[in-house]
Amino acid sequence: MALESDQIRADAIEAMEFPHLAIKYRGQGVPRTVINETHFVDGAVPEPMMVERVLKALGKDTTNA
Repeated sequence: MALESDQIRADAIEAMEFPHLAIKYRGQGVPRTVINETHFVDGAVPEPMMVERVLKALGKDTTNA
């Protein structure tokens, strides 16, 4: 998504190199996706599910999609 939009930023963090970030975001699954500091997705998920989670984090209604 970050490749397609200037409004999305993606960073990869190595937990062993940045343990304070692993603790901050309670990283347990690989990968752990953090959306707007408040929503988390653990593990690899299919693209439609990730889009749904992002929209939900933004407060968008996904029931009619």
